[in-house]
Amino acid sequence: MAITLAVDCMGGDHGPSVTLPAIVEFLRHDTDCAAILVGREEVLRPQAEALKVEFGSRLLIRHASEVVAMDEAVATALRGKKDSSMRVAVDLVKEGAANAAVSAGNTGALMAVSRFVLKTLPGIDRPAICSVLPSQRGRTYVLDLGANVDCSPEHLLQFGVMGSLLVSALEHKERPTVGLLNIGEEALKGNEAVKRAAELLRATDLNFIGNVEGNDIFKGTADVVVCDGFVGNVTLKAAEGLAHMIGGALKQEFSRNLVTKLAALVAMPVLKSFRRRFDPRRYNGASLLGLRGIVVKSHGSADQLAFGYALEKAAEEARQRLPEAIAARMAAVPPAPTLCD
Repeated sequence: MAITLAVDCMGGDHGPSVTLPAIVEFLRHDTDCAAILVGREEVLRPQAEALKVEFGSRLLIRHASEVVAMDEAVATALRGKKDSSMRVAVDLVKEGAANAAVSAGNTGALMAVSRFVLKTLPGIDRPAICSVLPSQRGRTYVLDLGANVDCSPEHLLQFGVMGSLLVSALEHKERPTVGLLNIGEEALKGNEAVKRAAELLRATDLNFIGNVEGNDIFKGTADVVVCDGFVGNVTLKAAEGLAHMIGGALKQEFSRNLVTKLAALVAMPVLKSFRRRFDPRRYNGASLLGLRGIVVKSHGSADQLAFGYALEKAAEEARQRLPEAIAARMAAVPPAPTLCD
């Protein structure tokens, strides 16, 4: 299946200086894909030609006269910039000209634009942001990471279904394990929404393993960890902060004196392996799940390597027809039973 990605080339902290070379490299090794470069043509074309790329059936430019700034108000991006590179990229997905959209732009604006243009799938009340974190066993997918602060038990159930299908599509696991993030493993722990969500998840045919705690994310206890957006975003930012702290502390310790510098040389192969294993760039690309189309959000500060991983994730979701799989699965979920007094 030929896949076409609509890429917001102007979004993010670096814009075309990162997105263009990442796209060129991506197309070089994935010959079944094509890309539509969305942005200001007067900016994109000279930079693309400087990279000696050839325009044709696999690489096109779609002019968009406006750019959504990283600190842009969501309302301004949604109502005031209908010809932004972000909006045009998502429009191309709706029109069927592209199979997926990728942007490193303003997260809130991208979610608002995507939800307005593409709408949610049947059975999905709210889209969710899902990303992956490294674990001792490989990867853990966590959702929601900030799109929905207040979630009902039904929303958490929907997140579990969507996360499970995402892991099946990207990791090719038939029955991924699903855990519900809580303050303890016991069924009696947590607030009423989480307790009720656990009951709903147990009533499905998902591979639900029950409550998990924050440390289970990095142990790899479950393939998918479900939580509301407030908790998920705090967890994500805490993990990013911890990673930066550990990296900085190691650098300080190994540069403390001549002995530690020599020790760093001896340990260099292990340090390089460690850095590669937990390199956040390799986990870049958050999926906006629950929409009638595929949208992947790259980190705003992503470099070429990181943006390339976001492109790969979008292409794989398109190959697996993820929105169709979610819609079919949600249609099979029985309605939540009414609780009796």
